Amino acid sequence: MLCCKRKSYYVAAACIFAFTLMILYYLWTQGHSLLPNITPQEGNLCRGELASNTITAIKGTRTFIIAPYFDNRKSKITRVIGIVHHEKVKDLFCWFCCQPDGEIYVSTAAIDVHSDRFGFPYGAADLLCSEPQNCDPNFVSISWEPKGNIDQLPRFEIKNRKPETLPIEFTVCLSPMFGNYSNVLQFIQAMEMYKILGAQKVIIYKNSCSQLMEKALEFYIAEGTIEIIPWPITSYLNVSSRWHFSMDTKDIGYYGQITALNDCVYRNMYKSKFVLLNDIDEIILPMKHPDWKIMMSGLQEQNPGAGIFLFESHVFPKTVYASTDIFNITSWNAVPGVNILQHIHREPNRKNVFNPKKMIVDPRKVVQTSVHSVLHAYADSVNVPIDIALIYHCREALQGKLPRESLIRDTTIWRYNSSLVMNVNKVLQKTVF
Repeated sequence: MLCCKRKSYYVAAACIFAFTLMILYYLWTQGHSLLPNITPQEGNLCRGELASNTITAIKGTRTFIIAPYFDNRKSKITRVIGIVHHEKVKDLFCWFCCQPDGEIYVSTAAIDVHSDRFGFPYGAADLLCSEPQNCDPNFVSISWEPKGNIDQLPRFEIKNRKPETLPIEFTVCLSPMFGNYSNVLQFIQAMEMYKILGAQKVIIYKNSCSQLMEKALEFYIAEGTIEIIPWPITSYLNVSSRWHFSMDTKDIGYYGQITALNDCVYRNMYKSKFVLLNDIDEIILPMKHPDWKIMMSGLQEQNPGAGIFLFESHVFPKTVYASTDIFNITSWNAVPGVNILQHIHREPNRKNVFNPKKMIVDPRKVVQTSVHSVLHAYADSVNVPIDIALIYHCREALQGKLPRESLIRDTTIWRYNSSLVMNVNKVLQKTVF
């Protein structure tokens, strides 16, 4: 009797032990499918279709991919710039394929939605993908599941894998061009002012513009000044031309401006010493120095720990005119758009009203940027005094009821009139006239 009881006990214990092993093995495999892992797939040589569009929708995830960038400033990751729905985005996984063996490495994407969405449901986001330690992948795919066939996923080339030696001093990143943009004269004047002040490259995220504007863009592309990034965001989302959701209840604000600016920072991180972040109708205008290079040299010397320099925006109403007879530029009257040389009166500061700022940044110090400030950085931010520089913003008046005598006459832009007039005339001869 005792023998039978012992046998039953051993059988039951063995069953329980085997069952426990099965449960532990199941949990182990399930848990590891959600963690970084390497899964060899025989015969897979990292094929998959290479993504060719600026914006790529990841089906069924409320996610749009712009571009991935290698980022080893803190750890070895791929930072994927994208747009997501801040509430309805699904779990995402990063698929890396290691050459030459075709080993697949899958890691869970940490989804970091930028804090500045201004109430819109969709906003800029970083998908942070831990990279494999045993290889430096050139491509990544993004999926809503950790298993499957990588050949069925779009592949994105990982940029910044091999940093360049900063061949450019200043790059201007402009907010998206949209609304059939047609302010040709002011655009050409801005391009020529940027070049006079030191810009070697201007990046434009183009959604739409007029035919005449296209001719101007083609000129600057051929010249090597402008790089166009197609920005077909209207094909994917219901976009607003306003900055806050309360003003226009659409999917995303200002044609995805914040996402474009972040992409531009990373795109030029190892190409340009400095990056300027501003709108098409804005010029960061030095008040004491002839150009940006001399100005920034002084600012860096005074602020050795800084990497973000913020400049106050000041409105020069385009409805208040000054005579430009001395410049002999009456031919410009035939060109669509605003003539900035006619607008030398700026509005005074308003009491208790925030003056928005735009920036010159060291892109290698920026983690995430918004429109008027950097959200996360590896360096300090500095507010640049108005006696050093300001943003010349020629636009509709914000204080339209002010009499002319209450405005501040500021002819700083006229210091550049000789070079500006000559350069603009040359461009107009080749594009408009």
